[in-house]
Amino acid sequence: MTKFSFPVRPNLLASRTGRLVAFFLLYVTEGIPLGFAATAVATQLRRSGVGPAEIGAFVGLFYLPWAFKWALGPIIDVFGWRRMGHRRGWIVLAQVMMSATLLSTVLLKLPEQMGLFTAILLVHNVFGAMQDVAIDALACNTLKKEERGLANGMMFSGAYIGQMLGGGGVLLLSGYVPFAVTFYFVTGTILAVTLVVLLLMREPPMPERDIGEGSRLKVALGEMHAFSVNAFRSFFGTRGAFAGVFFSLLPPGAMCLGLALQSSLAVELGMDDDEVGRLNVASTITSALFCVLGGFLSDRLGRRKTLFAYVTLMGLPVLYMMTVLVKHGWFLPINPVTDARWPVPQELFTALWVASIVYAAFQGLMYGTRSAIMMDVTNPAVAGTQFTAYMALANVAISYSAVWQGKVAERWGYPATMMADVVVGLVCLGLIPLLKPTRRSGAPAPVSTAQEESPPMPEGTMFLDGGAARRARFAAALLGMACLASAPAWSLFGADQSVEPILTTLSALVFVASALFLLAGGAVLRTSAPILSRVVTVVALALLVTAGRRYVWMLLNAVGLGLPEQVPAMVNDVLLLLVPPIGGVVLLVVAGRSWNELTTGHVADGNAGPGAPTST
Repeated sequence: MTKFSFPVRPNLLASRTGRLVAFFLLYVTEGIPLGFAATAVATQLRRSGVGPAEIGAFVGLFYLPWAFKWALGPIIDVFGWRRMGHRRGWIVLAQVMMSATLLSTVLLKLPEQMGLFTAILLVHNVFGAMQDVAIDALACNTLKKEERGLANGMMFSGAYIGQMLGGGGVLLLSGYVPFAVTFYFVTGTILAVTLVVLLLMREPPMPERDIGEGSRLKVALGEMHAFSVNAFRSFFGTRGAFAGVFFSLLPPGAMCLGLALQSSLAVELGMDDDEVGRLNVASTITSALFCVLGGFLSDRLGRRKTLFAYVTLMGLPVLYMMTVLVKHGWFLPINPVTDARWPVPQELFTALWVASIVYAAFQGLMYGTRSAIMMDVTNPAVAGTQFTAYMALANVAISYSAVWQGKVAERWGYPATMMADVVVGLVCLGLIPLLKPTRRSGAPAPVSTAQEESPPMPEGTMFLDGGAARRARFAAALLGMACLASAPAWSLFGADQSVEPILTTLSALVFVASALFLLAGGAVLRTSAPILSRVVTVVALALLVTAGRRYVWMLLNAVGLGLPEQVPAMVNDVLLLLVPPIGGVVLLVVAGRSWNELTTGHVADGNAGPGAPTST
């Protein structure tokens, strides 16, 4: 009698090709919800009469969880399921919850229940950010060194393909089925990858961790503290790393043709869902291809030179679109539901297609190069920590860009918004020359001009260069003065509707940057100045609440806990009157410290190498 046996399931993580396919598919599921929100949902909302400002706030809020995904790292590292696989278990949990939250929105009526819809999708994206952290951790533990470059290229391409499926793909599908049915398509795509993860991926077992005394939660909190200390030291340790903080917080070139503004304009020009979908698919494929090309060219021509060129070029298609809009008198947004539509010249349709495709090419070139240059200035000893934080800060830039562009478009019109977008996008050019890796004294010189931008650097060549304390004092003083200036600025210009969007964006950026500085700085000061450490932590949380106060009211309204209109207005006034000045004073106090804590120890593991400074 022949004994029957089940065939052994293949394990994608056991082969090079399998690993590339696995992480490509996983990144597809990361891109799907972003494309779905920024393109498909934004298009439907605009078609329903929702204004650019509200859509911009929706997209901006959607990106916020990605700005704080670093906080999930220690939790995912400490807690896990050994039987399913430590990181694999988190990926499955995140994808199932992403599917559940998305399906729960099917019965909501838009735009009437916009607040609740936004709140649910915010939770959905929290799980999306959680999945991203778990996938990156799994990649770091399974990818071999010689395949990481190609793997990262395929992962970025997977994210673009996911955005195409969730954005343009959904819009094309909605031409054949009701839009509500597309939610099942998006959910089914995510769950299909979940089955692949469950059935065809087996994570190598992780060794048992000695967590010592105390609960796993305590250990996770301890690792978050260590993260904050390492990140703070790494960001201020070298000139290139310090410049990288500000570079990440600034938009890398013009952004409007890559955010919801493009979808809003397409709807107003009379494009149907099929046309918007085809435009999105073509743009996304273009970006995916040029992303790989951008990284390839930067390796040969120099990262800073090529990045400078790409950021500059991103503004050209925006200026072209702006010129065509002005030529045909298309300034302020219209309501596609109630406003009468005059005939749209064919030149406007052609211009949007040309501008979008050219922009997608330049944006792809930029993204491929920007990621590489941020790796160049990252300390190898804490690469995961520092690079993840840079990417998180970049998501803050995307979030506030979407918000201010929507508000300015409603008040000043599309051409003015595009011009402002181009100007703001060029600010980061002043920092690109500073994004140069710091070399250990005595390290060999680069062999060619092209390699000067990114010379091969052995492990441990980056360390504290002696200026960390000076940079920390400068940053604290700069942020402190900005916080102190915010209160009189709101008193003088807060009521001016033409200035309010810019003031809101700038103040939110200052408050978030100040809060992040104080949170990480407080962790560094916990041993040497415990009382000050507690104070700065409380002030940091208050600054975060102040920066996100509008989102707080929106979420309260969404879950049925809305307050009378005068209460949020009064709380807003109190927050803007008290919190920024207090934050400014605390930051100036912090700026007066010596910050010897940054120079008396080595970064991360104490292996900064010979010659690392020990004092200012």
